[in-house]
Amino acid sequence: MSSIHLVLGGIRSGKSAYAERLAAEIAGREPALYVATGIAVDAEMEERIQRHQQRRPQNWQTLEAPLNPVGALQDQSRAMDPPTVLLLDSMDVWVSNLMLEHEGTPRSELEARIVGAARRLAEYIREIDSQAVVVSSEIGHSLVATTAMGRQFQDLLGTVNQAMAEEADQVTMVVAGLPVPIKPTGTAR
Repeated sequence: MSSIHLVLGGIRSGKSAYAERLAAEIAGREPALYVATGIAVDAEMEERIQRHQQRRPQNWQTLEAPLNPVGALQDQSRAMDPPTVLLLDSMDVWVSNLMLEHEGTPRSELEARIVGAARRLAEYIREIDSQAVVVSSEIGHSLVATTAMGRQFQDLLGTVNQAMAEEADQVTMVVAGLPVPIKPTGTAR
């Protein structure tokens, strides 16, 4: 039975570590598939990626999907069975990657494209019957960006988070490392 658990939190809130523990609990001794959206564009991001890799169980498989998680999952499932448990970390990095990839695209078209991609991701997770943990930064608790691109990112990520929360079976906010249920299991989608 498929499920989507959206894990939100601020920067350095502990959301990724919580999501990894949650995915490990769901997977038990089975391997999980870690869908990574990050790209090592500088030394700081390289270090961040390494920290995440070191925390993961050795038997987990990593699938790098900075622009098209659905396409990467489809390619992966041609080679092997779809994952029982997958962890996508993170939606905010994915949205950022897509914004940079489609820089210059009119705002409304970009929003439709990115929100549509997020909805397709949720549909695909349901299709392959996986239990998914999806991580994203909660953008609503930060300062309003001082640049137009920063504000566009905040608007887009807020919209994407809302779309994924609507599709999710559960939503948890992580605050200072503590999980706070926002949408418990059994709440109507």
